[in-house]
Amino acid sequence: MVTGMVDIDPDRLRAAFDDYSAIGATDDDGLHRLTLSADDQRVRDEFVSDLEDLGVSVRVDPVGNVFGRREGTDADAAPVLVGSHLDSQPYGGRYDGQLGVLAALETLRALDDHDVETTRPVEIVDWTNEEGSRFKPALMGSGVYAGAHDLDTVLETTDDQGTTVAEALEEIGYRGDEPVGPTERPDSYLELHVEQGPFLEEHGNAVGVVDGILGMAWLEVTITGDSDHAGPTPMHTRSDALVAAADVVTAVRRLSTRLGDDVVTTVGELSVEPDSINVIPSEVTFTVDLRSYDDATVDEGVAAVEAELAAACEREGVDYSLEKIWQIPHTEFSPGVRDAVEDAASEADRSFERMVGGAGHDASYVNDVTDAGMVFVPSVDGKTHNEAEFTEWEDVVAGVEVFANATRRLAERDE
Repeated sequence: MVTGMVDIDPDRLRAAFDDYSAIGATDDDGLHRLTLSADDQRVRDEFVSDLEDLGVSVRVDPVGNVFGRREGTDADAAPVLVGSHLDSQPYGGRYDGQLGVLAALETLRALDDHDVETTRPVEIVDWTNEEGSRFKPALMGSGVYAGAHDLDTVLETTDDQGTTVAEALEEIGYRGDEPVGPTERPDSYLELHVEQGPFLEEHGNAVGVVDGILGMAWLEVTITGDSDHAGPTPMHTRSDALVAAADVVTAVRRLSTRLGDDVVTTVGELSVEPDSINVIPSEVTFTVDLRSYDDATVDEGVAAVEAELAAACEREGVDYSLEKIWQIPHTEFSPGVRDAVEDAASEADRSFERMVGGAGHDASYVNDVTDAGMVFVPSVDGKTHNEAEFTEWEDVVAGVEVFANATRRLAERDE
């Protein structure tokens, strides 16, 4: 039976946030801490040190996921898993991912402050390569944990410099030997994250209770034409890969309004060869990110991208290839976990709303293993994945307070 609120320590939380944010800090108050980099090693070391100071047992699996376990009073009870990720986007923000790990860490500290013995163990986790910016795909560590990604395939994956995940893990000392995947099925999973959108701020609410996450597909397109001199080559004889690519990029943008109200489409990477001012481009490679809460709409969008691609390339007399590099269905979170968050928000007298998340999160894969849920806190101006990412500290405190007490509720609930 849960009685009374567990109070967090905002000053301690702020000190931890500032300490962690100094590792990989940018000149513009952002964070450049790519997965399995030297700075990722430093922040992992600090995380492990903080866990050891709490007296929890620490384990690391072969893909580098770091777990800490605070025991409960029932040795046979399944644990509540909490956490997020410590890697960042290139020149990204300080809140994305990191805040979720620190919310979980503060929860363990607050439970100790109040001498709370939970029935269930509470396990904290830092997932490897959530962002997918150095190694693709994203959600790598949680995907291996949940069985969505093959461990050996992941370990052989390379970055742009040819370094494999296995080599990078060895370099920073975080290629663990604990079993991959859950050693026991967790009772539940809870993750705090910044919203990465504008709605909580627009509606004046402190907390988002997340019903689910959009499904998404990532595509990689290569268009191949012929390079030639920009001056003497007549327009009617050209096979310009970039012209075709430009048509497709524009069509991808317009797909969002054609397919449905919640559809978002993005071309985020584009490279041009030979990349010379007076040479007709012979090859263009770009990515497409397409999302919706309706999985059939995502499939329809993928087919529409290929149709636009085929038409544009036929017009320009160029060839193309299209690879689907990743697809994940939409996520519907557990009503039981959602109820624990709502009850904690109500008890703390924090304003909240139910919502669907637009970004991918580790909770999506963990939801395949156990009942999962998320807590969102507001993002100022909805900005994320850049150095301007910001959440007001009073909103951070409100969200972490709700998170800590929802975690306690989960750790006390019956089977």
